[in-house]
Amino acid sequence: MTSLSDRSAVDLRRLIGTKEISPVELLDDCLARIEAVNPTVNAVVALDIDGARTAAREAERQVLRGDALGPLHGLPVGIKDLSETKGLRSTWGSLIFKDHVPTRDETTVAAVRKAGGIVFAKTNTPEFGAGANTRNGVYGATGNPFAPHLTPAGSSGGSAAALASGMMPLATGSDMGGSLRTPAAYCGVVGFRPSPGLIPSDRRLLGYSPLSVDGPMGRSVADAALLLSAIAREDGIDPLSYASDPRDFSPLPEVDLAGLKIAVSEDLGFAPVDDDIRAVFHERCGLFADLFQSSVERDPELGDANRTFAVLRAESFEAGQRAMAEKHRDLLQLPVRANLEQAQGFSLADHARAHVEQTKLYRRFQALFQEVDLLICPTAAVSPFPHAEWHPTQINGAPLDHYFHWIALTYGLTLTGHPIVALPCGVDHKGLPFGIQIVGKRRGDARVLAAALAIERAFATRPKLARPVPDLAALGLRS
Repeated sequence: MTSLSDRSAVDLRRLIGTKEISPVELLDDCLARIEAVNPTVNAVVALDIDGARTAAREAERQVLRGDALGPLHGLPVGIKDLSETKGLRSTWGSLIFKDHVPTRDETTVAAVRKAGGIVFAKTNTPEFGAGANTRNGVYGATGNPFAPHLTPAGSSGGSAAALASGMMPLATGSDMGGSLRTPAAYCGVVGFRPSPGLIPSDRRLLGYSPLSVDGPMGRSVADAALLLSAIAREDGIDPLSYASDPRDFSPLPEVDLAGLKIAVSEDLGFAPVDDDIRAVFHERCGLFADLFQSSVERDPELGDANRTFAVLRAESFEAGQRAMAEKHRDLLQLPVRANLEQAQGFSLADHARAHVEQTKLYRRFQALFQEVDLLICPTAAVSPFPHAEWHPTQINGAPLDHYFHWIALTYGLTLTGHPIVALPCGVDHKGLPFGIQIVGKRRGDARVLAAALAIERAFATRPKLARPVPDLAALGLRS
């Protein structure tokens, strides 16, 4: 069953550059995989086949002419359907925009094209990215490639499911409370939440807020870093943007794990986590602790992260969806309505306190990284659940305060502003993908990716830690 679409993006880019494969051949392989598997998982929701084939033929001609080639030259890239793509349907998962075809690319998409990537597919997302379960009224639900009746999480669930099932070598994601990290964990792929400002965006309405970021996704750390090298840049359109060197990310430098000190935490000191997930994480820590110079159990001091995130998240929905809710409330799904209703309950004083608390939390977090090089914790608090359920309502028998409380493991770290790699780490107690978060120092994006690459390589040699792969035959792919 192995085909071009199962190979790494790094390998495919090398083969294109050496003329061993054609971008046209690679695109056709990805389209064939989508045709075979997508009806089962519903990860890809829009295609620009004609435009992609035109781009692939031109990419082939550029190789044959000996032109200078970009880092993504000839690679098909999936774009999360929260991003505008010129000439390709972009809905934000909302019935309000079900027929919207943009006349422009937003900045991250434009950067993908500039680097030689072929924008050919949109990947599914919940409405406006709300709700960590990829289902919406336009396209329906996306299934997990390991069990299609289960969720791939969200909001980058379409990208994660498409990558895991080999529909494309690279895909974009975005992350506020864990929107690319949780899907990466549920589908056994890699997601990277970068430092705010590393990947500039013209989409964020709250330009000075560090919560929402774009990020790369791939089947390996090196693949995600390759995409990052193309979309990380300085752009004055984003007030948080800062200069970076793409050579820092691809290829990544070698890291000696034996020289690193790590802290591990089952719940970050505040997050609800299923007891079985705690047990799995504790077991995995025992299997990888020997890789490092030292490993200590240590919870960061995240204070009242639940309320702080709730208030700051509410600002984003108030800014982005309030006007639409007043005009199209009957078209909005439950998660968006729940966020807007919660936003109405917060006062100006609540917002001021949340910003103060986030600043205190950030400063306390810096102290932890005076002692260790990395913090490692689980990515998801529960095993994948049926996508027919909007969200878990309880963990260990205790009811959750709000629908997004189950992703506290990821949104607690969002508040710190630190770079985070979501890395596969075997399977959980149910035989489904299990993932860890690897948190690095402030703006240490290249360093945490390099460490994650070394960890990934070590995991690949240990059966209980290696990245799981879905059974593609069960998804409809014939050998």
